Amino acid sequence: MHIPDGFIDGKTAATTALLSAAGVGLALRQVRRRLAPRRVPLLGLAAAFLFAAQMVNFPVAGGTSGHLVGGVLAAALLGPSAAIVVLTTVLIVQCFLFADGGVLALGANIFNMAIVGAAGGYAIYRVVCRALPGRRGQVAAVAFAGWCSTVLASVCCAGQLAWSGTVAWPVAFTAMTSVHIAIGVGEGLISALVFLAIQRVRPDLTSEVSGAEPPRPWGELARYGLLAALGVAIFVAPFACPWPDGLESVAAKLGFEHKAARPVVPAPAPGYQVPGVHWAAGATALAGAAGAVIAFGLSLLLARSLVREGEGKSSS
Repeated sequence: MHIPDGFIDGKTAATTALLSAAGVGLALRQVRRRLAPRRVPLLGLAAAFLFAAQMVNFPVAGGTSGHLVGGVLAAALLGPSAAIVVLTTVLIVQCFLFADGGVLALGANIFNMAIVGAAGGYAIYRVVCRALPGRRGQVAAVAFAGWCSTVLASVCCAGQLAWSGTVAWPVAFTAMTSVHIAIGVGEGLISALVFLAIQRVRPDLTSEVSGAEPPRPWGELARYGLLAALGVAIFVAPFACPWPDGLESVAAKLGFEHKAARPVVPAPAPGYQVPGVHWAAGATALAGAAGAVIAFGLSLLLARSLVREGEGKSSS
């Protein structure tokens, strides 16, 4: 669902950039005030994992593919504010290093996937958790909220396309939601499976009770998690489904794919292909590994600059 430059006009890009700046600013403030210092490494781990996971497209009916966004998964584990920060870091790395999403459309992509996807999805997650208490309820809530977050983000994207005059609202709404209803099923299932695995191995990470978390650092977990994320980027991402994703498929179907503009800022490895590396799978693996490490490092450095020992209070 990464919008390239050219799909939305200047007013839409400017408006979404302002909304995203306000949302990310609020999230940074909340992370500074409420994130426990010992959980800081988890932000780096989440960024690395989501970057690698977003490279793995899965097939959807009709020759379309989708991929995990992970906003609800991150929010359920770290809280909505931290999830917004993590996804924003991932989207920035994707945009400037790999031309995955336009520079001028970055605000729209952050708004759709980080703010609406993570924060909006988390609100749904909390409502479902109240209706279905217990660990099984949490897993069901992650699945349903993950599906909802994908559909909500696609509705916002459709609105941005319509406001830009790219395609009429009824057509954009129908096309975007219909394909992302199917993609959202994959989002919900993958999010729930990952959440369930974490719940069984490290139930303290999925606890809603802040006092239940043992007073220990998470550096070792983050290091092993980074290795796992690198494994996904190196051994799985090169063999992901090559079909166009939901937005690309809609653009081709409705005839506005030609509006995609050349990147405003040239990316060093566009399309996750490293210049000079002629083996496509190897280039993708190398780009994915580099991107995961960079996303990990940026998110970790940002979190450490915001949260200092003795300042964080909870994991919201």
